[in-house]
Amino acid sequence: MNKPSINIQDGFLFQNLKDGRTMAVELTTGRRLEGRIRRFDRFAVVIESEGREVLVYKHAIATILAGAES
Repeated sequence: MNKPSINIQDGFLFQNLKDGRTMAVELTTGRRLEGRIRRFDRFAVVIESEGREVLVYKHAIATILAGAES
């Protein structure tokens, strides 16, 4: 019998989207974005930061810190 695969990434992003938490996203370039997740799919995340929506490809994300405060 096959075990259902657990997708930690989707669960983490969905919970933060639902809660509307502020998050800090550090990119592989070292740039840090702070804001709220608006949408996500397999390849990208849309973050509302400084009044703008920013599309970030997941392969460019180094870390995500949930509950970040400015």
